[in-house]
Amino acid sequence: MPHAAIRGIDLEYETFGEGAPLLLIMGLGAQMILWPDDFVASLVRRGFRVVRFDNRDTGLSSKISARPGDPRKLIARRVLGLSVPAPYTLRDMADDAIGLLDHLGIERAHVVGASMGGMIAQTMAIHHPERVQSLVSIMSSTGSRRHLLSKPRALRALLRERPRRRQEAVENAVAFFRACGGTTHAFDEEWVRDTAGRAFDRSFNPAGFVRQLAAILASGSRREALRAVRVPTTVIHGTDDPLILPHGGAATAAAIRGASFVPVRGMGHDMPSSTWPLIGGEVERLRDRSAR
Repeated sequence: MPHAAIRGIDLEYETFGEGAPLLLIMGLGAQMILWPDDFVASLVRRGFRVVRFDNRDTGLSSKISARPGDPRKLIARRVLGLSVPAPYTLRDMADDAIGLLDHLGIERAHVVGASMGGMIAQTMAIHHPERVQSLVSIMSSTGSRRHLLSKPRALRALLRERPRRRQEAVENAVAFFRACGGTTHAFDEEWVRDTAGRAFDRSFNPAGFVRQLAAILASGSRREALRAVRVPTTVIHGTDDPLILPHGGAATAAAIRGASFVPVRGMGHDMPSSTWPLIGGEVERLRDRSAR
């Protein structure tokens, strides 16, 4: 796969199809292969040139050498309103994404981010609005402290001891998606097991997860900055999301003038295949709206 050298960071990426450029940004500790191939193909059929990539500190992109902290202590500091030490921030990760667009010769792109990826996408719209044609933020939040509250089962699943072996990584992934998935959409355990195994084989970097978590916590709230965003925006959130509760998505939509909020009944902190037509339809609708 190709990679782009951006400000001392190498980003691994893939492109699919032709048409309107669409950048997919994945979440905390997650590699680009967590955007399912069939979902990507469905976006290509809708007329997009789809770009997916590994964020810094994950997958085959550059790893940062800074020593990770204790994730529970980092969260506690943020909850208490204390500063959080981090080797980089969401702004740096947003600038990485802009650098990738530069590398690909893309002047403006439709941007879709999931979870932490939604936070990075929002940061792109705040600091680089001229590069974002439209924004879809999925199962994300504004970064406010009140949106750090999760259901205990979800937080336990997120902060499970980092795996050391392939089978442990697979079982951790299954446990996470069982704890954080929705109630009315089918859980595809076979896909989760296969993808978790492939992710382990591509790159095993548990320290990157902690450094990315620190970046989220150190970046603080975007709520006020989002009020200046004028990019056509849709916020999608599962009604049963136990990790980033639905009011986090609702607050994001409320902060962005003209944004649409689309609650998906029964969806958790995941994107099962039954939700793809809705998500793809919203991405396509925003593309058409922004072209007017």
